[in-house]
Amino acid sequence: MVPTGRQHQEAYQFRLILAATYPFFLAAAALNRFRPSRETARPGLLPARRSVFGEARAMAVQAIPFAFMG
Repeated sequence: MVPTGRQHQEAYQFRLILAATYPFFLAAAALNRFRPSRETARPGLLPARRSVFGEARAMAVQAIPFAFMG
């Protein structure tokens, strides 16, 4: 299926907003690393963590769709 002009434009806008907001989410993810964790440690298992960059991208991808609602 070939994307229509509107779908292409929305994908472009999503990538543009992602690029513009990523530094803010990166700063938030970095600051979260310095806060004490609320997770309870499981005995014998290391906590599964993403990289700071992966967490920033996940936060951005989760928050940005709200800009397209309405």
